[in-house]
Amino acid sequence: MVNRLDAKFSDLKDKGERALIAYIMAGDPSLQDTERLVLELERAGADIIELGVPFSDPIADGPVIQKAAERALRSGTSLRKILAAVTSLRARTQVPLVLMAYYNSIHAFGESDFCRAATRAGVDGLIVPDMPPEEAGVLDTEAAKAGLCIIYLLAPTSTPDRRAMVARRSRGFVYYVSLTGITGAKLTDLDGVKKNVERIRKAATVPIAVGFGVATPEDAAKVGATADGVIVGSAIVSRIGDHQQDARMAEEVGRFVHALKAALPRRVHA
Repeated sequence: MVNRLDAKFSDLKDKGERALIAYIMAGDPSLQDTERLVLELERAGADIIELGVPFSDPIADGPVIQKAAERALRSGTSLRKILAAVTSLRARTQVPLVLMAYYNSIHAFGESDFCRAATRAGVDGLIVPDMPPEEAGVLDTEAAKAGLCIIYLLAPTSTPDRRAMVARRSRGFVYYVSLTGITGAKLTDLDGVKKNVERIRKAATVPIAVGFGVATPEDAAKVGATADGVIVGSAIVSRIGDHQQDARMAEEVGRFVHALKAALPRRVHA
């Protein structure tokens, strides 16, 4: 069976489009809100949705996403409850869903049990920011058995050998972290992003998505001129936090996501 991620990127390529990948923290402010948000973001134009798994020590995340994780943990969110929410969503949408989880949560669940449960629920991909591919043997094996795409990260500081290895091992897409820092930082070196994406493309057989530092439709347009997909997280999560008491929170966030998708440049060759 073709993974939803592969099918989505193939469809977008045929249409001459770039992928908008929207990140939200699962359970922020509640899992019921997360389900509403996923459906609204898909309607607004998000092609793929990342669901963050809240963790008490999120080393890669800036203050916006850290606060979202705190709100999600306070609402009682857990990995098992997130998988139940994904199961519920799959009755209403086939939008590709990727979990971003720290390894401790997966290890506590059990790698094999987690991968089987995730694919059974309808998860398509997994990003583990604190799990380098050199140490991911067990998780890689269990994910492959279950049909779950492991998406690895590359950074501006990655060596040529590492770029080649990560590009070879990633499934679904390669996640290029556009800057050395945490989520929510400002993207300034667009020339560097372009050069590194071109270097990764020489080794990759899967699409390349760029995240970190994309905060506005203008940022999305600039990054989208280079990448197959643009990942937006903190700017979306910030709007969820600002409107969490608003009954029209999902619609407010959806308007922003619509503007991001509309800003993405078309491919020169479909």
